[in-house]
Amino acid sequence: MVVYILIAIIAYLLGSISFSVIISKKMAGFDVRQKGSGNAGTTNVLRSVGKKAAIITLVLDVLKGVAAILIAYLVGKIVKEIDKTLLIQIAGIAVIIGHTFPIFFGFKGGKGIATSLGVLLMTNWNIGLICLVFALVLMALTRIVSIGSIAAAVLFPVLIMFMPSDAYIVEGNYIIYSIILAVLVIYNHRANVQRLLHGTENKLDLKKIK
Repeated sequence: MVVYILIAIIAYLLGSISFSVIISKKMAGFDVRQKGSGNAGTTNVLRSVGKKAAIITLVLDVLKGVAAILIAYLVGKIVKEIDKTLLIQIAGIAVIIGHTFPIFFGFKGGKGIATSLGVLLMTNWNIGLICLVFALVLMALTRIVSIGSIAAAVLFPVLIMFMPSDAYIVEGNYIIYSIILAVLVIYNHRANVQRLLHGTENKLDLKKIK
């Protein structure tokens, strides 16, 4: 039990490092949460700071998810008689919660898409890549980031249930885990869902972004 709690804390603290806030302050002199949508995520950094800052934020947020799962995996290899699957699932959920509610930044974070991508790619790279391509295609067609993000989140548990794969970092049942991650992403996009229903969701125009 102590190991599970320790991994949850480590993953949460990793997730709580809000790179969007750090980078926006460093590169533009302001907290990105005070601009645009007020969200501490890649899309708002892209709109408020620029492409370079957004790329750095995206990569670092993805790496948070990768690091959390990797740490859980290594601990699972070292500590005997422990459920490695559960350990990885705890790390994945905790790092996304940390990104959404970062203790270091007043519990006001991002929506967890980039970090979720890192978690997905580490948990099962096949499914992670399918979700990524699916999201990018929808974003390109609609120019609405939230549609791709939400759709990919819904696709994740569907693929887990219907796509047998030997690409899991460790064997185990990931259905409940995938549903929890999908719910977290959808919950974080609840305001976007409302705007989508009312036809007022912002579209991304890369030509206007510096």
